Amino acid sequence: MNDYEESRRTFLAKLGLTVGAVAVGSAKLSATVLNDKADFVLTSEQKQLMENYEVWMDKFIPAVQAQRADQNDQNAKAKIMELSEQAESWRAELTEYMKDENFARYYMTATERLTKEVY
Repeated sequence: MNDYEESRRTFLAKLGLTVGAVAVGSAKLSATVLNDKADFVLTSEQKQLMENYEVWMDKFIPAVQAQRADQNDQNAKAKIMELSEQAESWRAELTEYMKDENFARYYMTATERLTKEVY
């Protein structure tokens, strides 16, 4: 497993989305993830989930950054917990979509932003 896949697995495990971590480790996704999300064709349902995920990241990133800046920031901790619960609500849908290689690669590419800004 290369460093990219290992860091992605660690990130997903921290979010509790173990299905994503399993998908990262699969041979199907062992190739390099492209950096342009436009290269991956998604269904309308998959697009909707990813639009929601992008909005979620826009809220999650500042909350994590605030919590890192001040470990005692109770508002940031509460926001992270709230957003983590929201992410958990997508688990079944994400599990199903991660079986689609295009979706999985799109998801990994989209998640790069979160990884770069948070970890």
